[in-house]
Formats: sequence, structure tokens, C-alpha cells
Amino acid sequence: MTSRGSRTLRGCLLAGGVGDALGAAIEFDRIDRVRGRFGPSGLTDYAPAYGRLGAITDDTQMTLFTVEGLVLAKRRGSDPVHEVRVAYGRWLRTQGGPEVAPDGWLLDVPELHELRAPGNTCLAALRSGRLGTVESPINDSKGCGAVMRAAPVGWWSDDVREVFALATATGALTHGHPSGYLSAGVLAVVVQQLRLGATLPEAVDVARDELVRWEGHEEQLALLDLTVEMAARGVRPTPEVIETTLGGGWVGEEALAIGLLAALTSRSPADGLLPAVNHSGDSDSTGAICGNLLGTRDGLDEVPEHWLADLELADVITRLADEAAELFTP
Repeated sequence: MTSRGSRTLRGCLLAGGVGDALGAAIEFDRIDRVRGRFGPSGLTDYAPAYGRLGAITDDTQMTLFTVEGLVLAKRRGSDPVHEVRVAYGRWLRTQGGPEVAPDGWLLDVPELHELRAPGNTCLAALRSGRLGTVESPINDSKGCGAVMRAAPVGWWSDDVREVFALATATGALTHGHPSGYLSAGVLAVVVQQLRLGATLPEAVDVARDELVRWEGHEEQLALLDLTVEMAARGVRPTPEVIETTLGGGWVGEEALAIGLLAALTSRSPADGLLPAVNHSGDSDSTGAICGNLLGTRDGLDEVPEHWLADLELADVITRLADEAAELFTP
């Protein structure tokens, strides 16, 4: 029988993958083109991307390597930041990077060697060989490449400060601007609180309380507070609302805000994922973030079965989720 921890982590990772795959087909399209292709409601189902339906992108690829790094750290009792950094080196190898020592098993999955629009910031930071940290930033990027892979860190520990710090540290490996790595910290803590039984608004409050302790939090805090206030007023994340108030999601605080607003104003993953991807910005990342949140909150039962059935590497995601859940939950 699948444990509750496995079901919840499956929900987080698989629904995140579904959101990523929904957004993959329209990631680089403005909303007028999306509506021209699919009608006034925009995208309503998977559309072909990378030669298939349900294709994942670099967002899910890097999320899986984050999980693998954390799994190996937990098994070995080693430093999770080090293990995640080494895991990102294996992801870089799948994208044509230098040879690395084999470890784990994701490197042996042929489909993960597909190029799915990997982020230039992640590629450049990892190729540099330098260790990016909060104290010694590797660059000044606040792109969303740190937050879009941070959700699994919410399973590392039940301690809020430990999870926030770990997510910021793994985010700072590639993104040196506070809004790049602090958005990762916020998402990880929100996911942590959801799996521990908090409501989504309660989880955001806990993450906010930790966020304000960190230097450089002002930009992330302002957009987080705006998102919560909009949700409280019942503002739905239409493409026009997203573009005029939250941005395009290409940077960390915006991607988190779009995914979070869609989650806060939805009844289920099926209700929230389409608004999360139908806009003129980074649709796969905002869809992935929304899926991570709603999959953790609601589980897989509310995700349309055909989205799960057609999701690329759903079996790989499930296997890794179950391995991680055995280590991370009682």
C-alpha cells in the first residue's frame, strides 16, 4: 500500500510535471497568439511540444535532480547542498555538459538527455565550476530557474528555518539575486506546511514570517503580499491581470506570485493549472509551481486522469517520489 507521504509527494511532483507540460507548448507565446491558436479560452489541454503531448521541460528535469540529490544526502548523512550541486552537474551532463561521475540512476534515463529549453543562467552557473552561495553570489540573476525546482526541499525537514535556508542555498548555486533564491525559500516552506496539514493561506503566512528575516527580502515580500491581497479579494489570474500586476514570471518573485495566485483562487488542480499557464510569460514554470502547490494540497485524485496518463516520464517521477518519501517521512 502506498503511504500517505508517498501519495503527497507524488501529488507534488506529478502535478508539477503536469503544469510544466501544459505550459511547455505556449511558453514563448504571447496570449493573443495563444488565443489565436486555441480559441478565446486559451490553452485547455495538452498541445504538442518537443514532438509529443505531455512533454516536460527543464523545470521538471531539474526538479527531479533536486530530489535525487536530497535522497542521496539523506541516505549518506551528507551535506544536502553539496549533493544537490553534484546532482545538478549530472543534469548539466544530460544537456551536453562535461562528463561526470555516475551516481543515482537519473543519469541512466535516456529521455532526461533531451534538450528542453534549459535556462541560460543555470547552464552558465554550473559550467563555471564556481560555488554560488548567498554570501558569495555567483551572478546577479533573479530568473525563475531557482524557484521552479525548489518544491522538493519542502520534504527535507519539518523545521521551517532549515527548509528555507536549504532552498535558498540550493537556489543560490545558480541564481545570486535575493529575489532569485528567496522565492525558492518561500515555495519550499509553503510546500512543507501544506504537507504538514496547513491550509494554503496559513502556509503562506509561515513562509512570510521566515522571509522577512532575510536580507534583501523587500522585493519578494512586496509581490507576495500583493498576491495574497488579490486572492483575498477574489481576483482571478486572467492573462490581463497577470500581465498588468504580477509580470511575466521570467523572474523568481513573479513566477512564484503567478503560480501562487492561481493556487490560492482555485478549488482543485484542474481548476488552477490552466489559469497558471495561460498568460504571455514563462508558462511552464508558473504551471509547474502551481502544480507543486495544488498537488501537495489536494493530491492526485483531482488531477484529470488523461493529464497524468500522457505525462512524459510519469513512471520515473513516481518511482523517485516513492524513494524520497520513504526517507523523508515517518
